This record gives sequence, C-alpha cells and structure tokens, in this order.
Amino acid sequence: MAKKPLNVDTLWQLQRVGGIAASPDGTQAVCSVSSYSMEHNRSSTQLWLLSTLGGKPRALTHCGDKDGQPAWSPQGNRIAFVARREQEGSSDKSAQLYVIPSDGGEARRVTTFGPGVEAFRWMPDGKRIVFIAWIWPELKGTAAQNKRQQAFAERKESGYATSEGQYRYWDRNLPMGRVPHLLMVDVASGRVTDLLEGSGYELPRDDPGLACFDVSPDGRHIAFACDLAAVKMAGQRLSLVELDLRAKRFSKLADHARWDLLGPRYSPDGAQLAFSATEVGRHHMAMGQLAFATRGKKWSEQAAGWVNDVPAALLWSADGRSVHFAAEERGRCHAWRFDIASGGFDATVRGGWVQALSLGGPADAETLVVAIDSASHPVQVHAHRESGARRLESFNDAVLDGITFGQVQEVGLRGALGDEVQMWLTFPPGVNPAKKIKKKHPLLHVIHGGPYAAAGDTFSYRWNPQVLACKGHVVAQVNFHGSSSFGFEFRSSISGRLGELELQDLEAATEWLVKQPWADASRLHASGGSYGGYLVAWMNGHLPAWPLGRIRSYICHAGVFDRVATWSADSYTQRHKDLGATYWADPARVQAQSPAAFAANMNTPTLVMHGALDYRVPDQNGLAYYNTLKARGVDARLLWFADENHWILKPRNSKQWYGEFFDWLERQDKRKR
Repeated sequence: MAKKPLNVDTLWQLQRVGGIAASPDGTQAVCSVSSYSMEHNRSSTQLWLLSTLGGKPRALTHCGDKDGQPAWSPQGNRIAFVARREQEGSSDKSAQLYVIPSDGGEARRVTTFGPGVEAFRWMPDGKRIVFIAWIWPELKGTAAQNKRQQAFAERKESGYATSEGQYRYWDRNLPMGRVPHLLMVDVASGRVTDLLEGSGYELPRDDPGLACFDVSPDGRHIAFACDLAAVKMAGQRLSLVELDLRAKRFSKLADHARWDLLGPRYSPDGAQLAFSATEVGRHHMAMGQLAFATRGKKWSEQAAGWVNDVPAALLWSADGRSVHFAAEERGRCHAWRFDIASGGFDATVRGGWVQALSLGGPADAETLVVAIDSASHPVQVHAHRESGARRLESFNDAVLDGITFGQVQEVGLRGALGDEVQMWLTFPPGVNPAKKIKKKHPLLHVIHGGPYAAAGDTFSYRWNPQVLACKGHVVAQVNFHGSSSFGFEFRSSISGRLGELELQDLEAATEWLVKQPWADASRLHASGGSYGGYLVAWMNGHLPAWPLGRIRSYICHAGVFDRVATWSADSYTQRHKDLGATYWADPARVQAQSPAAFAANMNTPTLVMHGALDYRVPDQNGLAYYNTLKARGVDARLLWFADENHWILKPRNSKQWYGEFFDWLERQDKRKR
C-alpha cells in the first residue's frame, strides 16, 4: 500500500514519551508514555520499563490514568511516581506519591496529603522522599493542612482574592493563600514533615519543580532556590540556600544582586554544587552559565567560551569528573558534557532535539539515557555507552510505518544587521527541491513564539510542519533575531524595538522563497502563535495587502495585539523589559511596538484563534484583533476555545484547529486578484 502524509488523525495516534529515568545500575530505564483517544477526547499515561541491554519494553503500571514523574529509589528496587488514583476505596482529590516494586506488582499510595504533591526526590537511604507542595504557611502540622484543604474544597464561594503581585501562571491561578514548600514523607509510615515550616523560606512560585532543589549524597543537606526579597514577584532573581537537616539550620550557599541562580545539583561526594547562573544585572535575557559552589567559599561561573544557554537541569557523572546537560545550538538541542579538569564542553549526543536525559550505572560503565526527537520522528529513547548507542523502544514504529515524511532542509540567508539567519524548510511528501519541479507549491511561513525560542529540528504536536505541509504547502520556519540558540547578541538584539529586526528577517526569507523554482509566489501565507502571532499582526499593520503585497492571508494564534491590555498577562513583570519601557512612563515607545497602534493599515484577511484559559497572552488580545478587523470590513474568522490555554491540548479541539487552519488556506488561495 502507498504511504500517506502525516495528518492530524495520525498525529494523535502517536504515543508520547514523557519523563525518563535511568536505574542506579544503568541496566534499565523507566519512562512515562501518554496515549490519546480521539473518540473519547482524552489521554492516559502509564509507566514503561525499558532495558538498556536489549529486550522488549514492559508496561509497569496499568491501573492509573495519569502516572508520571517516575524516579528510581537509590537501591533500585522501587520506583516512585505521582498520580491521582482510586485505591482501597478512596479517590485522590489531588496528586499523591505512589511507590511500585521495579520488578512489577501493585503500586502503593505513600501520601494522603490534602494539598497534593508536585515534584519529588528520593532521600539516599531510600526510606524517605522529599517533595514539593503548596501549603498554607501560617499553619503547623499535616493535620492542619489537611483540614484547611478539605474546608477550602468544600467552600461555596468561587472568588479569588489576593494581595500578591504573582497570583497566576499559564492557565491557572496559583493556590490562593498558599506557597510552595519542601516536605518530607517517610515511605513506610506516610508521615509528612514540612521542612520549611516557620522559616519564612519558600520555593519559586512560578511552576516549582525539580530544578528548584537537590538532596546531598549523605542525606544531611538540601539545597534549594528561593526569592529572598520580602515581596515575591515573578522574574525576580533567585538565590541558593542550604538546609542542614541535622542541625535544622539554614545558610546561604550562593547569592548575588546581579545573578539569578537555579538548578542546584550536588556532586557525588557532596563537596560541590553545580547550578545555572544568569547575569540578569547585565540583561534580563542573558545566557545561563554553568557555575559551581563549595560550602563556605565564593561561587564562580565557568564560561570557557560557551555562548549558549545552560539550563537548570544538570547531571553529575558517577565519578564526579563531569556535568551533563541538554542545550540548544543553532536550531538543534544536543546533550553536552562539561569536563571539570579541562574546563571544556563537548557534545555527547547530537540532535535533532534532546528532550530529556538521565544517567545511571557505575563510573566505569555509565549509561546515558536520552529522549530525543527530530523533525522526522517523535521522541525515541536511546541508551548511550562507550560501546555505542541502542534504541530502547518502538512505541510509534507501527503507526509511522505507513507514513511518508517530506524533506527537511536547512537554509542560511542574510537578514537584519547583515547577520546570517537560519530558516527550516519542510516540503510536501514526494517533493524533491533538488530536481526539476513541474508543479509550483504554495508557501506558508510558520513563525515561532517566544520570542526567545527557536524553530528547530524537532517534532511538534501543536504546529507540526509535516502536518502543515501535507496539503501541498512548503513550510518555512525562520529563526529571526531574538531566537534562542544563536548567542546572546542575537537573542538580545530585539529588546526595545520589537518587530523591527524580525520583520526584516521575515521579509528577507520571503524574498528568497519567492525566487525558488518550486514556489508559487502568488500563494504565500504567514502564520504564527504567541510571539509568532504578535508578528503576523505586526506584519498586517506594516506590509501592504495582497495583491500589492506578497502575503495573501494571516493566521494568528494566541498573538499579542495590544501591548497595554497584555499587562493582564501572568508574565507582566517581564514584558516591559522586552519593550524597554512601561506604558505609563513612555507610552509612545510602547505604542510603537504594539500592533494595535497600526490597525488603520490592517487590510489583509486573518484567521484569529485563541483560548479563554490563556493567561500568558490573555484572550482579549485575539478578540480585540478579530473585532478590529471586522469593524474595518476586513475578511476575518475567529476560532475561540473556552477550555484551552495558550496551547490546544485536547484531541478533538486540535483536529478542529487544524481543520480551520487548512480550510482558511484553501479559501484564501481561491481568492482572485
């Protein structure tokens, strides 16, 4: 049978690999795998065991619905995970910790903590687990927390009241009146202790996770990141504090007025702490650098000619001689190793895009397990040893066996400031750009969000370029100025003049595209989400409408339209740094970077899509943009979701989203001059 292009239905048949963890001896790995049902419009996630030595993957959990964040006990005989389940006649009202034998069996609920469980780490003795939970800081003891949680869940009021400057994140309000703490549970008894109770310390409030803390190898100390300012606000710098569990004493490990510090990880001997340090005093979008601290001594960063961002997810090798992490470089994300002795960085696994990595095994036979994808395949799991690499699963091979992918090509072109700009091209299946082509193909800009992100050699479910090319379009993804993975100067160049350099880069890409022998220059469209949505709205106000201009239509998903109205976003403390001004101090400068200020020039048809639960770019932006176009008599269509956030996550909604996308392009392609 002839193979078919990747379409939205096949996209949602694919299983998605989540968190991975290598066993302490390196012979196995565990990962979470999510499956989706288009018919029932839902997903389920279970844990799978993978052998790094060869063998068939085995499902570890079966009864749960959302089993995630697996982590091996230090002894390797148990795996802990977070889930909401029904067990022994009771249903979890919030996520709880479970433990299952690594050789299989029934999972046992460890916590019954009302506020629920976020991320966690095992203590070295394997008898206790440290976890994050949102608690009421004025209360003492687990019983008081559970009682307050029950009363809160049963309340009749629905109002959210706060005096905090940071009160929402992404698609939800932060738990009202609560802060994230570190707690410890005894695995055998389930007894929970709040380690930060009464201390005044708390973890960062914006999505606290594993990057916020670590446990020392001897189990005596816990290092964690925290905002030491009296008033907590998103975007403020973080410091590193250490808790001595034996002495019950807190001390500063690393703190500097110009640096933001995150991702503490203890070396195997506990003598050093590695972390990511960002010099925010230089620029709010400065690059994270690898840094080290020793108790009682001044910390230092290790630049060593490194020009890209070091993230907060760090791993030490078993011998303590190197630190491993995943980091971007020119539209790809590789696994890197920093050698302590030489101070040098080298790529150990080249992407595609390394989504996650884990280390296991003794120093002389260490195994690096990576979850990696590319533009031509979803996430796969591989084990890497000195002897070579081995793929550990085949979750999606049967589905993809009947699918043909289009060619992906990387192009370099001259953009703003005379800099080289990267562009990715995805061709419809069967189209070979190197050969003489009889049929010309319509063109589609797919502009990435961020702006401090990158279009890369990676597999996406929300804006999948292979799916977007399946109807015959050549998909172009430009890494314009501001994009990550091209160094600090490139990333920071757009600050205070948003839209200016990016538009020049996109216009240079358009100029290149329309000259290609396979391009139908009369059928060019531009689409984008988030900051990409901002840019298509910006283009609509700055470029002439087709046929005088080259772009037939726009598709704007979750895009910023009004810079003043976007102060309602969860990220409001950061956005004025991008603009170089607040709207009350310098309204002219802010308006000069707001698409709404150029509405009088907007004449190009636009499909606007937005979700009501989007707190990153609140939906009044999309609604105002659509209403403006309608009021001006411009052809426009609105797709609005009451139950989606900044992303479209439900299978049926995604199918509708892609359907509206393609229907719009088809209708606009038929428009006559």
